Amino acid sequence: MAVPTSIYQTSTGQYNEETELAPSHMAAATGDMPTYQIRAPTAALPQGVVMAASPGSLHSPQQLAEEATRKRELRLMKNREAAKECRRRKKEYVKCLESRVAVLEVQNKKLIEELETLKDICSPKTDY
Repeated sequence: MAVPTSIYQTSTGQYNEETELAPSHMAAATGDMPTYQIRAPTAALPQGVVMAASPGSLHSPQQLAEEATRKRELRLMKNREAAKECRRRKKEYVKCLESRVAVLEVQNKKLIEELETLKDICSPKTDY
């Protein structure tokens, strides 16, 4: 026994998707299996109806050019955002390095002063 679940209509014919039902004792083992039946079109499609197709299969050269332009603009926009973020991170990194340099310079100056003090304490003074 077959129960129609949905109908697809194209310019070449009407496709009727049906689900084949197995007997109850075999349904758990086999599950539902889809089957397809082709029927002649019942009526011509109304004017202005656009048939759905897989992407890229029925594109005109103008549509392909527009799609390429849209993709390029999207890529450029993403690239600009990535470059902006990269510049921001670089500035942050440089500020961090400058701060570290300032701290190390102060530390170096203190160590040099401490070294001079220790040299004065340890070295024997000679007065002539």
